[in-house]
Amino acid sequence: MFFPVRNLIALLFLLLPGLALAQPANRLTPGFTRVAIETSVGTIIVAVDQRHAPLTSANFLAYVDDQRFDGTNFYRAARRKNDPRLGLIQGGIDTDLRRALPPVRHEPTSQTGLKHLDATLSMARPDRSNSASGNFFITIGATPRMDAQGDYIGYAAFGHVVGGMDVVRHILAVPTCCGTGPMRGQMIVKPITILHTKRLDGAARPTGKVKPWLIPRAQPRPAK
Repeated sequence: MFFPVRNLIALLFLLLPGLALAQPANRLTPGFTRVAIETSVGTIIVAVDQRHAPLTSANFLAYVDDQRFDGTNFYRAARRKNDPRLGLIQGGIDTDLRRALPPVRHEPTSQTGLKHLDATLSMARPDRSNSASGNFFITIGATPRMDAQGDYIGYAAFGHVVGGMDVVRHILAVPTCCGTGPMRGQMIVKPITILHTKRLDGAARPTGKVKPWLIPRAQPRPAK
């Protein structure tokens, strides 16, 4: 059926607004900064919530901008006994204090309003408060027991995964062993290397602090 050109043009103008709305949004929600975590098994993209968890976000971004995560690992995969498809993966500097920045003040979920839902990015820490530094974890499945409740300070959620959850689930499923205490049996047999982390929004802001892990270690002198 012949359709006049002017009618086609008019129809296109009617459809264009709807087509625009159907396109995926390319702009990030204000208050968030996206970070790409490139690993040996794929890339995970997280959005760091600077508006609700400013201190924790600034700490994480400092590690990213200083490249303190580059060459570290995802070293823990904690699967739930009742459903191994759920749990968390943990990565970062582990016990390499050469890469560590001063601990960040704890921002509990009761203060930030953030919750440990599926794909939440949060800070790992020792048992005491205000001790989180360069280790983080990602949840697979909602984990409300990590939210602050009463006298329990919980963990500091500060973002969420926006791309690469298939990589996260892959890491959760890799073989584990060893470990002690609450980490017993949860240490990844062949740790997943974090090759590089970088901001996807805005310019990097390195701290300018010394990077001891890049300084070559002195070789012992041969015995005479």
